Amino acid sequence: MSNTSNPALRCLPSIPQPPRHASERLHTNRAFTCRCGQPVFFRNSVCLACSAPLGYDPQRGLLIPLDPLPDQAADMALWQSAESTPHEGRYARCRNLNSAAACNWLIPLGDAASPEQDLCLSCRLTRRLPDLSIDSNAEWWGRIEIAKRRMLSSMLGMHLPVVPMADDPQQGLAFDILTSTDGTPIVTGHENGVITLDAEEADDPTRELRRAQLLEPYRTLLGHLRHEVGHYYWHRLVEHTDWLMAFRNEFGDEREDYRAALQRHYSQGPCADWSMRHVSAYASCHPWEDWAETWANYLHMTDTLDTAQSFGIDGERLELTYEPFTAEAFGDAGPDSAEFARLLNQWMQLTGVLNELSRSMGVADFYPFVLSAPAVRKLHLVHRIIETADARWNASEGYMA
Repeated sequence: MSNTSNPALRCLPSIPQPPRHASERLHTNRAFTCRCGQPVFFRNSVCLACSAPLGYDPQRGLLIPLDPLPDQAADMALWQSAESTPHEGRYARCRNLNSAAACNWLIPLGDAASPEQDLCLSCRLTRRLPDLSIDSNAEWWGRIEIAKRRMLSSMLGMHLPVVPMADDPQQGLAFDILTSTDGTPIVTGHENGVITLDAEEADDPTRELRRAQLLEPYRTLLGHLRHEVGHYYWHRLVEHTDWLMAFRNEFGDEREDYRAALQRHYSQGPCADWSMRHVSAYASCHPWEDWAETWANYLHMTDTLDTAQSFGIDGERLELTYEPFTAEAFGDAGPDSAEFARLLNQWMQLTGVLNELSRSMGVADFYPFVLSAPAVRKLHLVHRIIETADARWNASEGYMA
């Protein structure tokens, strides 16, 4: 399905909206500049113009040029921000920089003379790997880590708790990236803070075949990771909290038999009217999957808007007229309804244009989803829970306050 079937994109007179500065809502910056003045990008580890080494500081959300730290021991390789004074902005580079993962994330040192770890926060979350002596496994691992770093940078920008399971066995997060060694399929999923991902999902032909077989409009590594991490954050932010009843009111009762619901979905297919209540067909099988699909779509929306706004593209100023959502669409949901309506309307305008650009290239729609009113209310609840979590967690180290 495409956005053109959405009544929200009917051609109507444009409704003026007040001016807005991108910084009002930007969580994660995506536009960076090297000290030489040339643009550099989130995945870069070196400036292609001046060859300056670059690194991403996950605490500050910045891609920065680096200088070697002066007067360091011969067996150390420490760095400082090229724009900092000595003893400020000191870093080690991740051990996986020169591996297939090509990790450009930094390890902030603070007042320490040397790093306690030689892996960055993102790489420390990866608990198990396939046999990397097999070229395809190493290549797939690299693609998965690229997607994981993108996802984590957004979550850190939202001040969500990100802590390795090695540091917090009870509430931490870990990723197992696996391949089958005996023909038994690897099942992608989440359990008790561990996200298991079939590494073969990083093989484009395999993933496309699975997408077609399951009649999915969208299937990517980044989408998998965002969906599965949604299950993790349900346990951290919803279960055993005051949000549980609000969740049940919008998504349904998660105490419904999960295995039976999945078996019913795969044997009978989704209910005929799923698009009237859910963001995807798979979301209709159980409240937990509805949450994870909605969570993933919220991250799609916010990260894409952050990227667009970082580069000066503002959904409010595109030449597309449509019927906007209003705060009344979310019911009695608090004072942030108007803010979320503006965020959603920017998204609707931006994806309407991006879908047309995709069609100009003869490729699949950029955002092949239709947002019904119930799906929008669910997105709003995810937004509220994340915004509330921002006030409950200390993001300076990515750990619980």
